[in-house]
Amino acid sequence: MTKKLLDGLKVADFTLYVAGPQITKVLAAYGAEVIRIEGKSKIDFQRVSPPFKDMEPGFNRGGDFNQYNTSKLSMAVNLTKPKGVELAKRLVAWADLVVENFSGGAMTRMGLGYEELERIKPDIIMLSTCMQGQTGPYATSPGTGYHLTALSGFYHITGWPDREPVGPDGPYPDYIAPRLSLLALLAALDYRRRTGKGQYIDISQYETAVHFMTPLVLDDAVNQRVAGCRGNRSDYAAPHGVYRCRGDDKWCAIAVFTDEEWESFGKVTGNQSWAKETRFATLPARKRNEDELECLVEEWTVNLSPLEVMNMMQAAGVGAGMVQTAEDLLEYDPQLKHNHLFWELDHPEVGKYRAPGSSFVLSKSPYALQRAPLLGEHNEYVLKQVLGLPDEEIAELVVEGVIE
Repeated sequence: MTKKLLDGLKVADFTLYVAGPQITKVLAAYGAEVIRIEGKSKIDFQRVSPPFKDMEPGFNRGGDFNQYNTSKLSMAVNLTKPKGVELAKRLVAWADLVVENFSGGAMTRMGLGYEELERIKPDIIMLSTCMQGQTGPYATSPGTGYHLTALSGFYHITGWPDREPVGPDGPYPDYIAPRLSLLALLAALDYRRRTGKGQYIDISQYETAVHFMTPLVLDDAVNQRVAGCRGNRSDYAAPHGVYRCRGDDKWCAIAVFTDEEWESFGKVTGNQSWAKETRFATLPARKRNEDELECLVEEWTVNLSPLEVMNMMQAAGVGAGMVQTAEDLLEYDPQLKHNHLFWELDHPEVGKYRAPGSSFVLSKSPYALQRAPLLGEHNEYVLKQVLGLPDEEIAELVVEGVIE
């Protein structure tokens, strides 16, 4: 059996919702033993959030949870009880990494802050990723990636000038922070390998999101120009939008940046008379006449399927991409099928389901996915084999409600 990249790495996982679980999902896929510390007393919101299989709610039936928590183990512990916190500390003594994304200061208030964990295991590496970091005037503000999407400015630039802001789909910063968190964890592991020392990593999801607003911040600083909603348009391209195609709710995105691309675009469209007109001959001219240009482009695209438009444009060197649904991604996209992005997994409660694998592939270090765990599914394994607790102590913890 091929050895995985992170075989032997031990992770105590205190994460929940979206941002945190994505970090430990990658670690688990590449071989780390990841033990989720969770429980009914503080349930991961995604365990009880739709979509549910067959619309039937349950701790183990949340679709998002089962995608973000593949290949992990679950120990259900009540962290509101002192003995639950002590169990968590014993697991920290076993671990190499501790990862959490509670609100700022929450771990410290529970008695599980870095200073306390460092006393238990001096070379522990702990990563906290929360709304706005662990220090500062708003560090303890609770919230989700949806709030940060607005705070970071994305709602101000997403939408149309004549309408209310709509924002991007989903908690956008929750998909940025995990990538940077993984890099930070690998850097800390390398540092420990060289020095024997652990460290604390404090990641503000707010700041990871603002990083992607840098061009607009610079534009304001240099040109005193505040970006706003502009729909699908760009200062540097025309046409630049999503155009209706043949069929019910079928669309294709097209972006023409240079005059050379515009010439290629004209050839693809069959040298329409309007494509040769002076009012569209240069980018500045196309921008001045963009409203009419948009209508003319769609008069052409509406007669073709999105796939036809995409393939014709790409073959001519013009940027284009068909708008795909979730069904398209799962069932029909040949590139995703080739790369085996979606894994079919068998779950004892929801049956067969598909979860996304890694977005990167290492040629000498493959990964694998296993289904997400049931709540508390690995209590016995963790308590007996990892922590070495005798049966009598385990029974007592169950009776006291420490083990859930």
